[in-house]
Amino acid sequence: MRYQLENSGAAILITDGTYPGNIDLVGLPNLRLVYSTRQQAAGNGKLLRPIESSHGHAPRPAQSSKEIIAALPYSSGTTGSQGRDALAHNLVANVYQLIAPHGTRLSADDTMLCFLPLYHIYGLNVALNPMLALGATLVLMPRFNVPHLLGLLSSERVTMMPTVPPALNALNQAAEAGQFPTDHRVAWVKSGAAPLAPELARRFTELTGIPVNQGYGMTEASPVTHLGYVDPPSMNRPTSIGQPLAQTECRVLDANDCEVALSEPGELVMRGPQFMLGYWKEPQATAAVLRDGWYWSGDIVNRDDDNFFYILDRRKEMIKYKGFPVAPAEVEAVLMEHPAVRDCGVVARPNADAGEIPCAFVVLREGELSDEAMKKSLCGFVADRLTHYKQPREIHFVDVVPRTPSGKILRRELRKAFT
Repeated sequence: MRYQLENSGAAILITDGTYPGNIDLVGLPNLRLVYSTRQQAAGNGKLLRPIESSHGHAPRPAQSSKEIIAALPYSSGTTGSQGRDALAHNLVANVYQLIAPHGTRLSADDTMLCFLPLYHIYGLNVALNPMLALGATLVLMPRFNVPHLLGLLSSERVTMMPTVPPALNALNQAAEAGQFPTDHRVAWVKSGAAPLAPELARRFTELTGIPVNQGYGMTEASPVTHLGYVDPPSMNRPTSIGQPLAQTECRVLDANDCEVALSEPGELVMRGPQFMLGYWKEPQATAAVLRDGWYWSGDIVNRDDDNFFYILDRRKEMIKYKGFPVAPAEVEAVLMEHPAVRDCGVVARPNADAGEIPCAFVVLREGELSDEAMKKSLCGFVADRLTHYKQPREIHFVDVVPRTPSGKILRRELRKAFT
């Protein structure tokens, strides 16, 4: 937080707790005021004072809203870097792209349950802002808690819920235990922020009767660029991230920046009104991803005859085994289908002979034995479903797979096991 306050040059800090005593605020010349919305402590101001009635006039902006920065969402990525995405009118544009025809099926009659953190672009601009724009109902949870969530589904008559793969996995386990309410009104759920294993979506729908709809985006795009469909059923493809939103152009390019053939893998390159102005105070990083108005995502995708897109993996996370590319998400999706696996993450380990080898970190379900027989079972399971070079060469059993608050696997934390 101190880094963000210093980097942004923030003048006011608003907190829903008491004075953040565990953060050193000394030496921040721009920070003038700290406001607490719940509790007052020595040195804190009251939030009410800045928003009391005033007879003054709002200042006239010196620039167009397309050029004035409205938000600096700090996204702590899975690689350890903190992105500072300068967003302006892009946020509003993306809200209208979402609620436009052929976008999401949200309406003013919906009640959305949101456990996503609102400091994350997913919670902010896929949950909060679209529901405000529609005049719909938003039920906020301070943090993800399965028993509390299941109770709210019934008591608040929830009709829709955005989620992430780890949460969907936990809900599957609750449903398997007979804890999922039968009187719910949830018409569909949306999964985003991280790759969704097909087995997770299939199992959730099988257990609850609720269809799963994937979406795709990134903080740099405010965040949504692609969205799947719930209706008609023939258009509901949980394994796909869907089709591009209105006014979103997409290209799929090879390493030489040439268009690839349909169904062939390549890097997803996009442009549209939802994309950022650039990275805050990072011109070189901006130039690396924004070229001639196009945004280079770093994600490897392919698309089918109906223009539905499928995420294969992030280019920088691809494992090179003897020169062959291995997508960790593909291996993880297969492992998640094994009945003994509760969660997993796959990363590369340097190897003198192969360059890199795929290594899997696996969380087993309760009662399963983490022994050599289980390792052989998991490797054999993958071998029956994927080509030989994609099979994990090592299996490590762990208590938990580390993830960001938005559900992305912290692969750098898993790689620490090798050092």
